[in-house]
Amino acid sequence: MDAARDSGTISPPLRTTVERRSERELVVTRTFRGPARLVFQAWTTPELLMRWWTPKSCGITFVSCEIDARTGGRYRFVFAHPSAEQPMAFFGRYLEVTPHSRIVWTNDEGGDGGSVTTLTLEERGAETLVVLSDLYPSKEALDDAIASGSTSGFDEQFAQLDGLLVAVDPPAARA
Repeated sequence: MDAARDSGTISPPLRTTVERRSERELVVTRTFRGPARLVFQAWTTPELLMRWWTPKSCGITFVSCEIDARTGGRYRFVFAHPSAEQPMAFFGRYLEVTPHSRIVWTNDEGGDGGSVTTLTLEERGAETLVVLSDLYPSKEALDDAIASGSTSGFDEQFAQLDGLLVAVDPPAARA
């Protein structure tokens, strides 16, 4: 039973906020319509991550996805773009993995300029608040990430994640 639908009201659209909190930190926040366990699975299961991670408007194809989502584990994502001569790889280590609530990982492809990302999940009834924080080693590294456009796709990316959550576990099935 969907209370919002049954009451005649429409759920408000979900909004992604992106905020530079300091010279080195970028924070992205969004509430998802789904339980924390499912949001966590979408971040840690290759088959699910490959369905939402890359913004479709970028024309990027997810070529391969390896995830060992445990503290000390590693990940490697490989993407292809029609205008690129070679595939692009993103990789790093999981510094902390607490099922359904927290993931911390390195972004080693950036070398010394790579960020450390912290993802927290807070279940609030039928929804999950997601806060993603990228901490860069310097102001210049964050400035470079923003200038390159690598921080601009969160709204589309998170809308795709929300669509995946509804497809995998429809709200009507949760009631």
